[in-house]
Amino acid sequence: MALFLIERASVLPAAIAFARVTDWPRHSEHIPLTTVVVTSDPPAGVGTTFVGRTGLGRIGFDDPMTVAGWEPPQGGQPGRCRLEKTGSLILGWAEIEVHPADRGSRVVWREEVRIRGLPRFFDTLARSGGQWMFGRALDGLLRR
Repeated sequence: MALFLIERASVLPAAIAFARVTDWPRHSEHIPLTTVVVTSDPPAGVGTTFVGRTGLGRIGFDDPMTVAGWEPPQGGQPGRCRLEKTGSLILGWAEIEVHPADRGSRVVWREEVRIRGLPRFFDTLARSGGQWMFGRALDGLLRR
């Protein structure tokens, strides 16, 4: 399994930063060749499901996920969201924390990912790819 961590500081208040990083379809705007579609009814929270489809034309793969934890920031406390990957190809989880800070917020994204059938030798590549891809998404989502 490849474990990676991304941290970003933002001028956005914690509540707004949390709303942006958990706006799943907007991730499509910042992750190349990926479309994210929510597959459950609103409102967002525990039980929300969505699928990230990465590919070009007919060649690609789905990464279905379920929100397993949901605590928006409030009262000066950090917000947290936990995702469980529920597909047959991409396995693992992601945890997103949004902490209030003096001048906005701090976002921490932790993810553990494994691609079924891929030897551990490729964990370094998966880690680097995940850090780049989700770092790019966070940068775009948190842009003012």
